[in-house]
Amino acid sequence: MRIDVITLFPGMFRGPLDESIVQRARDAGKLDLRIHNLRDYTHDRHRTVDDRPFGGGPGMLLKPEPIFEAVEALRTDASRVILLSPAGRPFTQARARALARESHLLLLCGSYEGVDERVREALVDEELSIGDYVLTNGALPAMVVIDCVTRLLPGVLGDAESAADESFSGPRLEHPQYTRPAVFRGMAVPEVLLSGHHAEIARWRAERARERTAERRPDLLGRDANQEQVNDDDNEN
Repeated sequence: MRIDVITLFPGMFRGPLDESIVQRARDAGKLDLRIHNLRDYTHDRHRTVDDRPFGGGPGMLLKPEPIFEAVEALRTDASRVILLSPAGRPFTQARARALARESHLLLLCGSYEGVDERVREALVDEELSIGDYVLTNGALPAMVVIDCVTRLLPGVLGDAESAADESFSGPRLEHPQYTRPAVFRGMAVPEVLLSGHHAEIARWRAERARERTAERRPDLLGRDANQEQVNDDDNEN
């Protein structure tokens, strides 16, 4: 997969994406990640990328000219152009799975008060938000999308089941996990996990996952796994 990112702050991407699974995916040739400075697509002496909104109001908007030039220079017939914005649809694990099947993602990081609406109308395939809060710019959301999508690419994780058996990969949060020692500071691992009885372990994990979901994210209990898959498939279109 190739991912291009258009941002005003390319320096923010150095470090977080040079470590761990993302860097291993890059080293293995499974991810071609390229970061582009929006100011490189300006032509005035001050490298201007923003201006005041028509009609008044606080803050500045990203101008359409450099964004159009950047997207048109990087986009191909296989590209999916995504704007990271608080006004976007929620980014979910199901959406990440759909995006992992794309060959080229072009991520556009919003900044200031947002972008000229003509960018949305003419360039953007979809808008994504990583939560109901406002960040300084779209760089951090872009990193979240990159990390989440990268780990779903074939061959990136050492164990293919790692991406499937965890929170938000299904309609429940993940069950509690334990490792050695069996007793630590008086806290013992549940006996069933030491029993070697796989059916009982599976039953215990399913029960604990449901309890944890009911306590922390009861909204998830109303979702059906099959419906989530339908929504996932619909998002491809």
